[in-house]
Amino acid sequence: MLVLAACALAVLSPLLAGRWPAALLLHRWRWPLLIWATLAIQVVVVEVPLPGGLAPVLHVVTYLVALGFVWANRHIPRILLVAAGAAANGITIALNNGVLPASAGAAAAAGVDPHTAFANSAVVDHPTLPWLGDVFAWPAPLPLANTFSVGDVLIVLGILLAAWTGTRHLDWHLPSRSNGKINDDSDTSTNHRPMPGPPAPHARGQEGAHQS
Repeated sequence: MLVLAACALAVLSPLLAGRWPAALLLHRWRWPLLIWATLAIQVVVVEVPLPGGLAPVLHVVTYLVALGFVWANRHIPRILLVAAGAAANGITIALNNGVLPASAGAAAAAGVDPHTAFANSAVVDHPTLPWLGDVFAWPAPLPLANTFSVGDVLIVLGILLAAWTGTRHLDWHLPSRSNGKINDDSDTSTNHRPMPGPPAPHARGQEGAHQS
């Protein structure tokens, strides 16, 4: 949840500078269902009791699915940085029996419960590539307290850079109003032209002289 919230903030961050991530939000993503499948499987793995060693296997599968989505959209600027972060997490999880190893200090600082039925991140004995595990902590009692890894940092950083690439200015200006009506200098319709008035008196006199 912590990384997901950080990714959402990264996408919305251009709004703080009066810009919006047009290139990222208006892009036609390929295989978008893959990223939703990744999130759904992650929720099942963490929240639903699963038999045997199914949870660790599904945990690895989520990163394979996420990498498939990234590869399908590899032409997006900075998305390869996201791919590097996902690959770092996925490889480390695969080499540690489906769990991302966490440092004891980071887990204690974040208040992570070590007795969870399945923890996608946990303190393990003799981890492989421990420096790619959850070695950082967003400490309790801060909201969403949890541990995070180098791969997580790369994912959020890649999304942040992608969000700022191709941003556009937000147009906050409204049409100016005068006397309750919107000024429109481009209206050249004859409906707004003044009607001609009656002829001047001397002009009528001249006209009568010509007739006589």
